Amino acid sequence: MQVDRSTVRYPSRRGDDAELRNAIKRVLRERRRFGCRRVHVMIAREGFAVNHKKVRRIYTEEKLQVRRGGGRKRALGTRKPMVLPDGPNQRWSLDFVSDALTDGRRFRILTVVDDFSRENLVLVADTSLSGQRVARELDRVIAERGMPKTIVSDNVLCTEFTSMAILKWVQNTGIDWHYIASRRPAVVCLQTMRGGKPQQNGFIESFNGKLRDECLNETLFATLGDARKTLEEWQDDYNWRRPHSALGNLTPMEFLERRIIDKMTA
Repeated sequence: MQVDRSTVRYPSRRGDDAELRNAIKRVLRERRRFGCRRVHVMIAREGFAVNHKKVRRIYTEEKLQVRRGGGRKRALGTRKPMVLPDGPNQRWSLDFVSDALTDGRRFRILTVVDDFSRENLVLVADTSLSGQRVARELDRVIAERGMPKTIVSDNVLCTEFTSMAILKWVQNTGIDWHYIASRRPAVVCLQTMRGGKPQQNGFIESFNGKLRDECLNETLFATLGDARKTLEEWQDDYNWRRPHSALGNLTPMEFLERRIIDKMTA
């Protein structure tokens, strides 16, 4: 026919995958900061038996990629890995996250996670969170699920964790409270000290990053009540519905349930 091969092609027989495309878009409308791998986990839960490469192709064709801010800092040399607890309630991690209301008023959020299951135990927002308030929140969680063996926190940037109220609480409970190392070891003046490196408290730093990326940066809070309601809903979603890659794409609660079943059948 003397037709250039570059202009002649068989018509594509590939389906438009409209249902799959709609499912991917629906997940991302609800969870805008999810990447391709986590989207694949979510649609698989809805019954779509599809290869992750096909999900990635559609994800790219629809231009649904998540924009990431800034480059990643990479450590030089080797780093000693943090030992993972082999059961729940062995080690909790604590930290604070700050945000602002639409009128500019600042508020803080106390975050607590179980390092074994990655379960979010506490997510409390207020304009002021003293050491006494931290102790009360910990007492409330302990009354519901038992006492941890160890608690890990910063010792400089979050001075509430070194207050007299916390020191007295630690003495009364007998819990081993571990402060991560300062970046400047031989420092006398508290005002010149710097907080420890993030990887020394990596579990709570990872959680705080997800909280800020998926919730705080995506939502405007008019009042403190709005912030508390949104955080409560996000905490419930994080513990019960959001897949966690470090847990084999299980939710924290699914991970705990599977561990209980494994121990019963062992």
